Amino acid sequence: MIKRRIFEVLEQRLDDTPAVVLIGPRQVGKTTLALEFGKKRDARYLDLESEQDRSKLSDPELYLAGHLGKLVILDEIHRAPGLFPILRGLIDRGRRENLGPGQYLLLGSASLELLKQSGETLAGRVSYLELDPFDALEIGATASDLDRLWLRGGFPESFLAQSDDRSLRWRRDFIRSYLERDIPQFGPRIAAETMRRFWTMLAHHQGGLLNVSQLARNLGVDAKTAASYIDLLADLLLVRRLSPWHVNIGKRLVKSPKVYIRDSGLVHALLSIEDQETLLSHPVVGASWEGFVVEQIMAVVPDGGQAFFYRTSGGAEIDLVLNFQNNRIWVVEIKRSLSPHPDKGFYSACKDLHPERRFLVYPGAESYPIGEDIQVLSLPALMRLLPNAYKTR
Repeated sequence: MIKRRIFEVLEQRLDDTPAVVLIGPRQVGKTTLALEFGKKRDARYLDLESEQDRSKLSDPELYLAGHLGKLVILDEIHRAPGLFPILRGLIDRGRRENLGPGQYLLLGSASLELLKQSGETLAGRVSYLELDPFDALEIGATASDLDRLWLRGGFPESFLAQSDDRSLRWRRDFIRSYLERDIPQFGPRIAAETMRRFWTMLAHHQGGLLNVSQLARNLGVDAKTAASYIDLLADLLLVRRLSPWHVNIGKRLVKSPKVYIRDSGLVHALLSIEDQETLLSHPVVGASWEGFVVEQIMAVVPDGGQAFFYRTSGGAEIDLVLNFQNNRIWVVEIKRSLSPHPDKGFYSACKDLHPERRFLVYPGAESYPIGEDIQVLSLPALMRLLPNAYKTR
């Protein structure tokens, strides 16, 4: 069992809030985490994909009322959106009877419909948490562990597989399952082969500016349809659109978002990258490393932090701009080199943004300063700094 950092956060949220929605893509470990947590609280667990468990909810209000005062875990909650109004009534009843917080833990695969339903019905009664795949701090982050995490991605079954071959086979099966079973649940019927081609196109375009019209032309669909595919994959937490920095500083800024497939292991599976040697010689290696670092950093950005990239038409560019609640800015340049040096565009962008701290992340282990207050450091070292971003200057 690899301990998930979110475990303590979940415990705190359930101590403060009647219901917590834990979202994340399938197979990311939501059920394992919930069951482990449920052992501490003598929880009742229902899997709404199980016919037997669904039958217990033939009269959901009667069943759930019989467990008031206990933690009830409802897995795949998006399959029963009609439960939300009932949960609202039971939560309010629990409040009147002083039964305390932490009555319901709801697990879902991050559809917009789930968030919309719970947000409207359980407003003021629910807290949201997102469970990401394994990150570098959870797995130990030796150099070999980090390389394995980058190659295989952070889905538990993929990362923990006994060999790279088994890991790749699991990821290919995962992609096939999403294409044939899961994606049709959340959106309009899309031919599996069409979505596979689209997903593969995004893998080739990892970290590039999002050009929906170009993607639509390559796929043979209209731009509205291609945009809906991007929206669906983003809703399922499989794709990230990284927004451009938008504060008016008197420069012509790039306005299109960057697009990343969030799990590096899925990028590599879609491109048939089997092992580390193949990855290091593949044209996508730099973009894959950049996307991997972005996701690892996003996993530990403290609440209230926002992430952007910065690019001007004049060539000033920063891979990642972190803007914290008090308008403090940290900037991160990402290099896949053991002798990293910032580009001229990075220095130019820093003159525009006046960041408080400047970092260059590279695959080495040592940390050291280079010109103009730039700190070169490893990915795990930066990840350990970020949770304390509001405390450090």
